[in-house]
Amino acid sequence: MTDFYSGFVTLIGRPNVGKSTLMNHFVGEKISIVTSKPQTTRNKIRSILTGEDYQIVFIDTPGIHTPTSKLGDFMVRSAVNAIGEADAVIYMVEPKKKIPAEDMAIIQRLTGSKKRAMTTPVFLAINKVDTIPKQDLLAIIDQYRQLYPFSDIIPLSALKGDNTVGLLNAIRGVLPKGPMYFPGDQITDQPERQITSEIVREKALTFLQEEVPHGMAIEITHFKLREGHDEENPDALVDIGANIFCEKDSHKAIIIGKQGAMLKRIGAAARRDIEALLGYRVYLELWVKVKKNWRDSDFMLKNFGYTPSSS
Repeated sequence: MTDFYSGFVTLIGRPNVGKSTLMNHFVGEKISIVTSKPQTTRNKIRSILTGEDYQIVFIDTPGIHTPTSKLGDFMVRSAVNAIGEADAVIYMVEPKKKIPAEDMAIIQRLTGSKKRAMTTPVFLAINKVDTIPKQDLLAIIDQYRQLYPFSDIIPLSALKGDNTVGLLNAIRGVLPKGPMYFPGDQITDQPERQITSEIVREKALTFLQEEVPHGMAIEITHFKLREGHDEENPDALVDIGANIFCEKDSHKAIIIGKQGAMLKRIGAAARRDIEALLGYRVYLELWVKVKKNWRDSDFMLKNFGYTPSSS
């Protein structure tokens, strides 16, 4: 019998460096939402890649940043806690000539208070290398090599898929022997309701102005196959309702838009992606509600599912 290898691989890095894009590329589906806005990912998102003799559970994490709210603190703690859950870590950076202060802080976290590298293998993925001249890359690699004993440093483009196979092979090389944690055809452990709420938030993030997105949260109010419809029938209809919470009345007006145009745009785009995910037709209803300062409310954070693990 062929040996089987499995493990958990955590992706960490600053906001908006491409972690979600890389994870989605590996599994071939959009499990984690992707936008041009920083701090898009708020929860740890797991996706599953299964091969003939291996299974990798990727853990996408919120970008590590300096928090300015209880929500931000939750996000950073979620990312840091996920490092301890991993059999390997992918630390993703952008190819900056000077290493940003935020990345220096992340490397200090990896080193720890005793100034020793942790025993978990850490792979440095330098993303977006197609955006810089090749002659600049060697100097960037050398800077990081002097700061931490990475298991490997791999330049790539998550968006284009360039050299992602090289990173995947490196990860497979450090996986321990282990069981198949999930069925071979499963690509995420996220409930459909949670993925649906994230899709709605992604579309709102994509279309709205800069000041609105970080103050939004999505609550799925109902998610049900319409009565009389058979789930085995591709023409089945799923009724989904969602509240979009924001922090200000002015933001509510922006989300709704003139004569409801923006809300309709968000809903139409979200419905297309949700239908592709579920394989059913979807009737999606969206409402916008104001909940002032929810990002600093322990009750509201717990209500929206932003409760950090105890690890």
